[in-house]
Amino acid sequence: MNNWRVDGKGRINRDKRVRFTFDGVSFEGFEGDTVASALLANGVHLMGRSFKYHRPRGPVTAGSEEPNALIGTSRGGSGRFEPNTRATVQEIYEGLTTVSQNKWPSLNFDVGAVNDKLHKLFAAGFYYKTFMWPKSFWDKVYEPVIRASAGLGVSPAEPDADTYASRYLHTDLLIVGAGPSGLAAALTAARSGVDVVLVDEHRELGGSLLSEAPTAIDGKSAESWLAETVAELNAYPNLRVMTRATAIGYYHENMVGVAEKLTDHLAEPPATAPRERMWRIRAQEVILAQGALERPLVFDGNDRPGVMMASAAQTYLNRFGVKVGNAAVVVTSHDSAWYAAFDLADAGVNIAAIVDVRASVSEHLQAEARKRDISIKLEHTVTTVLGKKRVSRVKLGKVSEDGNVSGIGTVSCDTLLMCGGWTPSLHLFSHTKGSLHWDAENEVFLPGEKTERCHIAGGGRGLWSQQAAFDDGVHAAQQALASRGQSAPALSIDVDGDRTGSGIIMEELPSNDDKFARRAFVDFQNDVTAKDIRLAVREGMLSIEHVKRFTTNGMATDQGKMSNMNGLKIAADELGRPAPKVGLTTFRPPYTPTSFGTFAGYHKDALFEVTRKTNIDSWAEENGAVFEPVSLWRRARYFPKTGEGMHGAVARECRQTRASVGMFDASTLGKIEVVGPDAAEFLNRMYTNPWSKLAPGRCRYGLLLGEDGFIRDDGVIGRISNDRFHVTTTTGGAARVLTMMEHFLQTEWSDLDVWLTSTTEQWSTIALNGPNARKILEPFMEGADLSAEAFPHMALRECTVGGFEARLFRVSFTGELGFEVNVPSEHGRALWEILYEEGKKHDMCVYGTETMHVLRAEKGYIIVGQDTDGTVTPVDAGLSWAIGKKKPDFVGKRSLKRPDMLLPTRKQLVGLLTEDPNVVLEEGAQIVEAGDTAIPAKMLGHVTSSYWSETLGRSIAMALLEGGFERNGTSIDIPMPEKTHRATVTGTVFYDPDGERINM
Repeated sequence: MNNWRVDGKGRINRDKRVRFTFDGVSFEGFEGDTVASALLANGVHLMGRSFKYHRPRGPVTAGSEEPNALIGTSRGGSGRFEPNTRATVQEIYEGLTTVSQNKWPSLNFDVGAVNDKLHKLFAAGFYYKTFMWPKSFWDKVYEPVIRASAGLGVSPAEPDADTYASRYLHTDLLIVGAGPSGLAAALTAARSGVDVVLVDEHRELGGSLLSEAPTAIDGKSAESWLAETVAELNAYPNLRVMTRATAIGYYHENMVGVAEKLTDHLAEPPATAPRERMWRIRAQEVILAQGALERPLVFDGNDRPGVMMASAAQTYLNRFGVKVGNAAVVVTSHDSAWYAAFDLADAGVNIAAIVDVRASVSEHLQAEARKRDISIKLEHTVTTVLGKKRVSRVKLGKVSEDGNVSGIGTVSCDTLLMCGGWTPSLHLFSHTKGSLHWDAENEVFLPGEKTERCHIAGGGRGLWSQQAAFDDGVHAAQQALASRGQSAPALSIDVDGDRTGSGIIMEELPSNDDKFARRAFVDFQNDVTAKDIRLAVREGMLSIEHVKRFTTNGMATDQGKMSNMNGLKIAADELGRPAPKVGLTTFRPPYTPTSFGTFAGYHKDALFEVTRKTNIDSWAEENGAVFEPVSLWRRARYFPKTGEGMHGAVARECRQTRASVGMFDASTLGKIEVVGPDAAEFLNRMYTNPWSKLAPGRCRYGLLLGEDGFIRDDGVIGRISNDRFHVTTTTGGAARVLTMMEHFLQTEWSDLDVWLTSTTEQWSTIALNGPNARKILEPFMEGADLSAEAFPHMALRECTVGGFEARLFRVSFTGELGFEVNVPSEHGRALWEILYEEGKKHDMCVYGTETMHVLRAEKGYIIVGQDTDGTVTPVDAGLSWAIGKKKPDFVGKRSLKRPDMLLPTRKQLVGLLTEDPNVVLEEGAQIVEAGDTAIPAKMLGHVTSSYWSETLGRSIAMALLEGGFERNGTSIDIPMPEKTHRATVTGTVFYDPDGERINM
């Protein structure tokens, strides 16, 4: 290991050795090392294989943008394996187990490398053309092979054993990035007294100061200045510092998602500690100080292990004390690589040559190179890299004014460092939909018009030098504070020995080789080459978005951080158009790959999808209910007695309810309180029915449409007083309806004085249905006369039931005499038990959702979402009576007048009676014309609801049927697996068509 360590370099703890394994081989590093730095310190460059060609790959960067060195990590114990971890950011700890990916049988000998020999068969877009013929191969050959080879790492096979957390945080100022500009901004803001949060993805603050330090800062060594600054920041009570925390997404209203790693660097994490925490940080002002990413150069063989970014070699040297090679060639088009070469040379690395494609470079840089005996080759290029699993030599050539390359020679080396300039890191800014503008001089995109209260500082604005970054960080903090009406104390940070410079951008290094023959890689992980991009353009892909999808450039796990700009430049060159005219692909969250566990947070196992239970649910469980999920609720489906299955229990519950009385927990119905002077007008505009003249104490069925005229929800709405309505919705539609109401109230009708409140969980609702329902309630009533004359159907009263304040509705979803009692939810079970004891005197049964479905279907009452499918109008559902004929407008009214909404051939809701009364049709079964045996037959519709009706002694069904109303009395066929069944089209009301029982 010591052969590659440099004494006196690095910020690792050399007093604490750490052992870990890679592919079963034990290695040693130091506390503070990453897997990549520790392997490099042991002379290991080969860390993975590429996706398509299985080419050998080593780390090309030292940060989270790494596309090559992806590994699997095992943190000990079952369920703690993670694929696709970046070796460049995973810190080592004692006992860490890591494995390489995308190889078989081993990393050194990978059978999949045969793809590299056959690379001409796998040009860009080959999958769009190869797997089309013969058609029969798709199921038997193509799909199985593709599925077996898809992906890089292996998905975990066991449930994740770790826990994850999430928190919300509000602050005055959030600063993302703790490099020079971020530190300067944090110092400026913290000294002003505002609340500040500073986040950085690394284990310590400093950013580029940890890798490339100037001679002195404020008269102190850079290391001393940084230590004092970090200590000062940590001492401020108004500043929170978060390390190992990556800002992964920038959302509306200045909310930034931050994924914080808590224990991935610990050998023995606390038993109760979460692995990661997701922060949702809402800030009044945001400063993005994310810096810039070094851009790779594109040339033949630029993907071999040992080829890496010049800044990465600098980082491994100065942050980790590791030299990445003994003999290096530097190829560049930017001054920054010269400084990297100087740092490596000063640490004992032989710099065989600095190859710069430019014709002139500052005399200062050349003098510094000569002082170190470094060969300078201006107007030269690297034409190819030789070596397989590690760089061994590179071919160089002289570039003439016309771009031709001549005088090609070979230089021996074990490392090739490249730098093609710098790309501002604008991913988070782009998440906000802020505009980008093209800087033609530097050939980069820079931040333009903002949509959020954010400020960009340092490298993100195209500034390159430590002094410029410090100054810009101070300026950004002053701007942020000024936006809050505050001023910032003056802060000046003076840099001595700053490294400034410039460069040019090249889409591809010059070479005499045919550009369509070079293996010059743009996207390292997905094996996208420059010739693939050019081929995509030749095939007609004129937009960069099309090029991206045709080639998969930028679709790897680094999301194009290393490849997007080079891909854009190459496409623009092939098209002969300026880069901004070709466009830029969309940056989407997360900024770096983030574990599913971090997004899930506490929502795991029993909390993964929270099961909502009513106050009466515990009684149902104690009394043997069988449950089913309905939306987010758990509901009792039926209550079997000893020896009963579902069919027998439901039949019994139906019989008893129709004959005497049944009790049902309807608490899950959505409930919305609509209150205010304009409450009636608001409901007039939302629902199809009229509401202004509905008297207090009365109810009405309400039908809600979308703007497209299709049914969205329904429910009973009661008027409590002139300015208060109790609105019910379907169980699954409660949140959707409230959201829709809020949308219209806030964006369309803000002039209305109305307040909306969700009260679903504030009320327990007990439904009593059947001829004896009134007898159950009467002994416990105070403040209301239950007689049919005083309390008719569709009336409501505020009263007391069983000693509890209640809203009592006379409504029915069964067609029988019915009441719904609403009491505060905490009293739901108590009232339920009171009524249950009274019900024993009248042969009352408790029934569940399955019986409810049967009883409502017998009466032809629809369930939105079951008997409607998002394309059903009120007329289609036989509910034209629910449309207010004199209403000037309501949501969806204009859509109902469209010609296609009035066609008699639309699918309409009808009833079905099978010829064999014992056949219960399958819900979802397709319907065809009677006697149609064609293959395929024309589908006329489908069965929406189907049940055995104990009351009628036969099966019943409802269906959406093309031209259904005109088919009344005709026959249709329903093909089912065992045979085709015939049925007669009827109306939807199968029981008590005159509605006599509901008015008892």
